[in-house]
Formats: sequence, structure tokens, C-alpha cells
Amino acid sequence: MIETAHLFRPLGAALLELLRSLPADAWAVRTSAGEWSVQDVVAHILDGDLRRLSAQRDGHVPAPASPPTSHAELVGFLNELNRTWVEAARRLSPRLLVELLEVSTARIADMMESTDPAAAATFAVGWAGEASSLMWLDMAREYTERWHHQDQIREATFAPPLAEPRWLRPVLTASLLALPHALREVDAPAGTSVVLRIDGTSGGTWSLTRQGTWVLQEGAPVSPAATITASDLTMCRLLLHRLTPAQVASQVRADGEASLIAPLLAARAVMV
Repeated sequence: MIETAHLFRPLGAALLELLRSLPADAWAVRTSAGEWSVQDVVAHILDGDLRRLSAQRDGHVPAPASPPTSHAELVGFLNELNRTWVEAARRLSPRLLVELLEVSTARIADMMESTDPAAAATFAVGWAGEASSLMWLDMAREYTERWHHQDQIREATFAPPLAEPRWLRPVLTASLLALPHALREVDAPAGTSVVLRIDGTSGGTWSLTRQGTWVLQEGAPVSPAATITASDLTMCRLLLHRLTPAQVASQVRADGEASLIAPLLAARAVMV
């Protein structure tokens, strides 16, 4: 189990401290989130807080007019929700967004700290291949997304990343859970393995081994069919859909069977 409930409060405090320090012109700086500016990403974080509080705390989950029937339709639905909120939030001032986040981040922390990690999740973690999940994984997904969006803001404004093990190790261990699902359509003889060598204070060595399904575990087998090597921060950003192809080529080393490497480099621990 990955424990993250205790991290929401300090993560929110770090975000607020960062936002209060930004000069006015920094809010318009474009981020790695497509066309979104710093202000847009901040608005998206607020949206995530309010939707999560409404759903998990209050049981308020409005049904979509046309419920998604496939993964592609679900992604499209989420993208539209995100787009409409961010566009509307452009009417709000940075000061007001910060004031709203002061409330929402505190409420999120209160809720997560009082949640039973062994309870059934509010939402299944689809990128891990689960049709139903436990709350510890749902919370780890929520923590990872909040770290990810704050990291986008930090990167765009040249603020240092939250890369100490306290912050980064939970992001890494949660995101790696996307990898067995990424290999689900890759057939290979039993015992075939891939090694992940992740450098840095939050890193380590993991392997994916074919045992009927693909199984993720710590440690390295004797004769892997492929090896992927990257830093801890690079691996997190890769799995959170942050790196360009050029960045992947320069920051990630991959050796061995291409059929095993390609799905892993394309794996995503986010829905959109």
C-alpha cells in the first residue's frame, strides 16, 4: 500500500506558497500542459479539488448526458469537462484563485486524512487496469495528479521541483503501477522480464516479469530481455505524459527488445 493521505496538506501548502510568490506576469506563462497557462493549470487544480470533494465527501456525481461507453469516449468526456471549467475560470483573478485554493486544499486534506485506505474507492484507477480499486490507490492517484500539476507550474516558472523522496517516491511508486497494464497486449514466453533502473534518491530497481500476466516487483532478474534507465524525476514526468519525444530520447536509455520497450515508454499514469 502506498501511503499518501498525510501528504495532501503539505503539498497544498507548498502550492499556495509558490503561487503567492509569483509576479503578475508569471500567471500568463505557458506550461507543458498544451495551450494552458499557469493560471489555467491553477484553475484545473481547483476544479479537481471541488469535483473530488463533491463526489467523495458529498456523494454528488452528476450523470453525464451521454455516458461514455469506451476509454476513448471517457477521455473525451474528461477533456471537455476540463476545457469548459478552465475557460470559465479565466474570468477569475489570480488572487481569487489563490483564496479559493486556500479553502479547497484544506478541505481535501481533511477528507483524505479521515479516509479509510482499505475502503472501496470513489473511482477505479483505470490506468492501472483496475475496474474497481481500494481507496489507498485512489488517493495515491489524486496525490500524483496534484504533484504533477504543481510540477508543471514549477517548471514553467523556474521554481525548483518537489523532488525530495518525501514527495517524489509516492509519485514514482504509484505511477509504476501503470506499467503491467501497458504491457497487457504484449505476449511473451513465461519468465520474460524487463528491468527498470531508476536513479536518484527516490529511485531503485524494479522488474516486470511475464507470469501469465505481467507482474511488477522490486529487484532485477538475471537475464532481462530489455532494460530502461532514467532518473527518478524523469521517470515520473515520462509516466505523467510530460516529456516530448526529443526529451525521451535524451533522458531515457532503453536497451533490448523493442516490442517490450515501446509500450512502456508510451505508458501513462494519467487519464488525460
